[in-house]
Amino acid sequence: MLTRLVLCLAALVPLSALAPLPALAEEFQPVTAEAAFLALVEGRQLRIGLLGLGLQIGSGGQITGRAAGQDITGTWVWQDGFFCREMAWGSNAIPYDCQLVEVKGSNEIRFTVDRGVGDDATFVIR
Repeated sequence: MLTRLVLCLAALVPLSALAPLPALAEEFQPVTAEAAFLALVEGRQLRIGLLGLGLQIGSGGQITGRAAGQDITGTWVWQDGFFCREMAWGSNAIPYDCQLVEVKGSNEIRFTVDRGVGDDATFVIR
């Protein structure tokens, strides 16, 4: 009886349907050019909802935003394929750091400190 069921199912389901499917999830891809970076972020907001964090990165080298009721200000430059910035959150200085930038799809961007070897933060692009 079990053999008959297996044979019936085999006739109905092509073997290709049993093969592993390719990964449908997109992977993060590095952003290495300033123009590509600006195309992603200019005029948009970068958000981390759980932290109430919102940033805007302007083409003139400015960073503005707000998190946990405090203003965020800063400046940035693109250098050797990295986003290099210094910022302040309220009265707390955030030291200069160059970060690897990666994008997934058109709505996620990830920054990894210490030129890509440190901690990272993923933002939703709105």
